[in-house]
Amino acid sequence: MYDPVQLRSFLAVAQALSFTRAAARLGVRQSTVSQHVRRLEAETGRPLFVRDTHSVSLTVDGEAMVTFARDILDAGDRARRHFAAGPVRGRLRLGVSDDLISTYLPRVLHDFRHRHPLVHLELTVDLSGTLHHRLDAQQLDVLFAKRLAGQDRGRLVWRDRLIWLAAPGHRLGPDEPVPLVAYPPPSISRAEALDALGAAGRAWQLACTSTSLGGLVAATRAGLGVMAHSAELVPPGLVPAPTGHRLPPLGEVEFVLLHRDGAPADTVAALAEAILTAGARTVSPS
Repeated sequence: MYDPVQLRSFLAVAQALSFTRAAARLGVRQSTVSQHVRRLEAETGRPLFVRDTHSVSLTVDGEAMVTFARDILDAGDRARRHFAAGPVRGRLRLGVSDDLISTYLPRVLHDFRHRHPLVHLELTVDLSGTLHHRLDAQQLDVLFAKRLAGQDRGRLVWRDRLIWLAAPGHRLGPDEPVPLVAYPPPSISRAEALDALGAAGRAWQLACTSTSLGGLVAATRAGLGVMAHSAELVPPGLVPAPTGHRLPPLGEVEFVLLHRDGAPADTVAALAEAILTAGARTVSPS
């Protein structure tokens, strides 16, 4: 492992392109900086600088070492901050949209609780639109929910397509009214479904309304109708609606992370890390 002291001297010279100026910035003697660089070059087995009596410049290997040195020093700084900090603790009110509960959230909460057992989480599950209102009313600290693609509020976790889901073998004639299984307003997926059907001039009728994903899935699996849902979070027992249904394409939706002003920064950061890490493992944001 390269010596951090030597790496800092190397970076100072690389930035100043002068051993004298680098030593002045570091508050050490020029001979000390020169010694650090010589030892680093000996360890790498490569010259890192071209130097003469008038100028100093980086070699190709020296340019590569700039990136490596910064990464090594950054990693060391992150490790020191991690182990110097005390355990994260406190109370955090988390709002999550219902469609994340059965497929995505259990893993996130399991990892978070394992790493931060002193944080008391209060979980609220509801429609994304309702959760946004509750966050604005200071009733939640953190929100993990949907927004329409193209909106800019919140930190993007991933972007996804909305698709039509149905039970295997579900039948629907191309001219029949679409039996819709949907959340009540202000559901984002409901609004997208109605906008798409309206734009296509396709008649529809409400087959089931439920505030819970479990209710929507049960109705759809029973063959009562079709539902609009995230392509990455398809519940078990449902499949994309057949092309013979001739349903109009749906738009995109984005899953985002928000927090209220004044929320406890350390607990918010810890939860955000758990959510973003799980999101990176599950799907690739585009």
